Amino acid sequence: MDSPHEGNAAPDFLLPLWRAVVAFRLIAWVVAVAVFVRGWDRFPDHRIAIVLLLLMAAWTAVVTVAYSTDAGRRSRMAGYDLVVTVAFVAANLLTQSAAALSDGAPILTSLWATGPIFALAVERGRDGGMIGAVAIGAALIALRQKIGDQEIFNTTLFLVAGVTLGYAATTTRRATSVLREALAAEGATAERERLSRSIHDGVLQVLAIVRRRGTEIGGDAAELSALAAEQEVALRSLMTSRPTSSGGQVDLAATLRLRATSRIEVVTPAGELMLARRTVEDIVAAVGEALNNVVEHAGSGARAWITAEDLGDRLLVSVRDDGVGIAPGRLVVAQESGHLGVAQSIRGRIADLGGTVALQTSSGQGTEWELTVPKARP
Repeated sequence: MDSPHEGNAAPDFLLPLWRAVVAFRLIAWVVAVAVFVRGWDRFPDHRIAIVLLLLMAAWTAVVTVAYSTDAGRRSRMAGYDLVVTVAFVAANLLTQSAAALSDGAPILTSLWATGPIFALAVERGRDGGMIGAVAIGAALIALRQKIGDQEIFNTTLFLVAGVTLGYAATTTRRATSVLREALAAEGATAERERLSRSIHDGVLQVLAIVRRRGTEIGGDAAELSALAAEQEVALRSLMTSRPTSSGGQVDLAATLRLRATSRIEVVTPAGELMLARRTVEDIVAAVGEALNNVVEHAGSGARAWITAEDLGDRLLVSVRDDGVGIAPGRLVVAQESGHLGVAQSIRGRIADLGGTVALQTSSGQGTEWELTVPKARP
């Protein structure tokens, strides 16, 4: 059976509102025809009225097709709809004299003209509904050439309907966004669980065997056993931990804690350290390069500590080890010989974030990298 959320595609809850806008426009055109038939004797020139009704039908067909597609459900189309509808309202002067309209003669576009109010409300929310209501209300007042009780009532009704529908559309749009994020998280969790099962059935079992056999054999194999044990711990931590994210931001503290092993200790604040995803990725990459240097150059048995501190508008992330340290001038020699890991992965990444890098080291005293990064990207 397929999952109800297959593909993590959330339903578009605004679609029923757009269908209602289309249905209303069709019904409103039928009402316009009924107004014409009922007031047959009050239209001096029936041919002009019929032509206007046919043009209204054609535009109704245009917006019906447009609002039935994703490309058509945009502010631009709703704006065009408003402009054309105002022109149709003015065209009532061709079916009735100005004096007759001022005296209350029937208007073919009376109900039909409210269509763009609803379209703008669905697309642009409360403000869109308000703009549409004011524009249509003003057009009808200009057509009647007076501001009577009926005109005030109609404009007020337009405003209430537009603002109410706009608020409902905005709430619906936010709910849809929240649902999509939830479905995306659900899909990511399901994929993580699938990968965890694969890792558990394959990689972890192999590491466990290597760890046991290395311990049994001893000698050089014991070091291999220790490395296998570290990777087993790291993989299990990765399988059971997940950095929290919200609105494009990621928890740096949770991400750094994934680096913990039997030889790497991570100390972070109790709360979250939410930063832009790109910022977290660059910091973690720099930390990873520092840890690679520990593995490659600090000596066997060296331990490392990662700490993160919140300094208000800045973060301080340090990577310290108790290894053999870095001899003076070695980094310069490494860079000149083409080994750019430290220069690019640490200094370059942090500089791109507007931060600074400080290195404290000496032979036999270990190494400490201090990465200071502003919370806001430059």
